Amino acid sequence: MTWIAAVARLRARREPGVLVTVATVRGHAPREAGAKLVVGRSGTWGSIGGGNVEAVAIDRARELIGAAKPEPELVDFALNDKVTNRHGVQCCGGTVSVLLEPLPVVRAVAVFGVGHVGLELARILARQDLDLHLIDSRADMLTEARLGALADAVAHVHTHHTPLLPEEVLDELPRGTHVLIMTHDHAEDAALCDAALRTAHLGSIGLIGSAAKWVRFRKRLATEGGHDEATIDRIKTPIGLTDITGKEPATIAVSVAADLLRTFETGVFETGVFETGTD
Repeated sequence: MTWIAAVARLRARREPGVLVTVATVRGHAPREAGAKLVVGRSGTWGSIGGGNVEAVAIDRARELIGAAKPEPELVDFALNDKVTNRHGVQCCGGTVSVLLEPLPVVRAVAVFGVGHVGLELARILARQDLDLHLIDSRADMLTEARLGALADAVAHVHTHHTPLLPEEVLDELPRGTHVLIMTHDHAEDAALCDAALRTAHLGSIGLIGSAAKWVRFRKRLATEGGHDEATIDRIKTPIGLTDITGKEPATIAVSVAADLLRTFETGVFETGVFETGTD
């Protein structure tokens, strides 16, 4: 398997990894500059020459995989018999610099409702490196022609047509997915809120709408849904930046996207396990 295919596999499986590259070589070394190795939690693909260099690189890569906020780093190796190595002697005679680049699991966002605001929001989020799920109970909202503006998306876009029970998609979403609820139907929104609160592996939950709408929803979630106050507080509403007050779909979408990106920056909800209240 090529290193490109290995990186793609890790992304598809939503597993973290590290891309290891021979950055520079002076003198004799097992591999030339540019040789690559991909390291996952339990597997490796490719090679940077074997021996101590590769073994140490794999050890360090696994440490980076387990780190909270891993950063790229450069590691230097002297290939001679005077150096004490962790995994045996390599005495090719040269020196090697190896670059380790963390490959984090990309974030996932699910937009329930791809109407005017939802489509504008999808246009913005599609420019981010993430897995973007677009869900709607109306097939005409998800046609290829309507979503044509997303054809060159940086994000991996997944569409879900759910004519009966959109909330069933929640169980299929990746761990830590940030959910934005903005369908055309308040009853659908309410069902999604209830189901999202019962789905423990999600990231943040946002609901579009007025204060009056939330008063009704909050009461219903408590009385009919049986959710306690702390659980209900997992839902953030209204979504968007409070100091952006325009009501045009594109303006609302910019506000919501900015608020979501701010949530990304805080790191809250990244594990998909809620140990805190609101965002």
